[in-house]
Amino acid sequence: MSQRAAGTLALPWPATGLRAAKTRVPMDHTLLIVTIILALVGLVMVFSASAVVAGNRFHDSGYFLKRQLAWLTFGLLLLQLASRIDYIWWKRLSIPMLGCMGLLLVMVLIPSLGVSAKGARRWLRLGPISIQPAEMVKLVAVIYVAAYLTKKEDRITIFSSGLVPVLAVIGVLSGLVLLEPDLGTVVVIGLVTVGLLFLGGAQLKHLLGLGLCAAPVVLALVLGSSYRRQRMLTFLAPWKDASDAGFQITQSFLAFGSGGPFGVGLGEGKQKLFFLPEAHTDFVLALVGEELGLVGTAAIILLFAVFVVRGFQIAARARMPFGRHLGMGITLLIGVQALVNAGVVTGLLPTKGLTLPFVSYGGSSLIICLIGVGILLNISRDRQAGREESGARTGRGRSGRR
Repeated sequence: MSQRAAGTLALPWPATGLRAAKTRVPMDHTLLIVTIILALVGLVMVFSASAVVAGNRFHDSGYFLKRQLAWLTFGLLLLQLASRIDYIWWKRLSIPMLGCMGLLLVMVLIPSLGVSAKGARRWLRLGPISIQPAEMVKLVAVIYVAAYLTKKEDRITIFSSGLVPVLAVIGVLSGLVLLEPDLGTVVVIGLVTVGLLFLGGAQLKHLLGLGLCAAPVVLALVLGSSYRRQRMLTFLAPWKDASDAGFQITQSFLAFGSGGPFGVGLGEGKQKLFFLPEAHTDFVLALVGEELGLVGTAAIILLFAVFVVRGFQIAARARMPFGRHLGMGITLLIGVQALVNAGVVTGLLPTKGLTLPFVSYGGSSLIICLIGVGILLNISRDRQAGREESGARTGRGRSGRR
């Protein structure tokens, strides 16, 4: 019979650890504080980046801020809920959620259901709001791979029966996302999956072989699409066509260059005045660089570094294998996306159209990231509960010997 442990819906506990199971243990506050700081910085920068555009387009300078604040409020409620649901339930729901994600991705591709914008069909309209299933797929893919590793951990070193089944499932999901088209999300899912499989015990030679096989496919996808090919050429020579194809990335360079060490001042940036496209979404870090300077940019990067380190610490100390795999997967997901976004806005990577977690404007991305943090917090509670239970057992053993 299941017990309520630490405010969560928990698995059955051994009778010897019943007292420890009922003891409420705290979550990892460092991770929570870092997340809230990033989200609040995001609110400020979204308003700073979008006020002029929103006033011109919607006659309301706070249009994007209000929506982001609403999403953040809802996301924090979901974070709180996710932190109190025993993470083992995500393992049980991994297959049903996988099926739901496949259905949503198919629905997006149906013209009468999916919402098309800027040449891509990535959204589903639900009344007054739109959701982006591809954002949900990233988290569901992590949950599925973590559940798979827990079940097949002893066979993951075998290519045919260990790696192929999980890669086939992820491949189908990625194929549906690619049809939207959304290569950036596919790249993130691929990197996180490979990283999680490697940390889960897959052989490096198998993963390298898969990488070599995937490289020609990715190259064909890039060269076979005119806009992707143009993005690659722009990445290689951004200043060659600075007024057209290279406009966005060169304006990002100018934003970072204008900021200097300490920035021009919050709200004083000029690139957001219809120069830098997507200043409140994909390229919000460039605006941070302009208004808060190198110091502000470094602070954001440092916060993400603390998040990743803390996330891996939580995963490493999890009581159950599924908690370890899931914790590492969620940490990788947020860390890799932040790294890719930073690489794009600084010109180290081709433009991908990926948001900066917690900071960029975007409801679907923000909510999924906050749910992921909630799950990490629940895993941290399980770790501390396990330690207390172990201590309680040791104490009883010693008193018995005395």
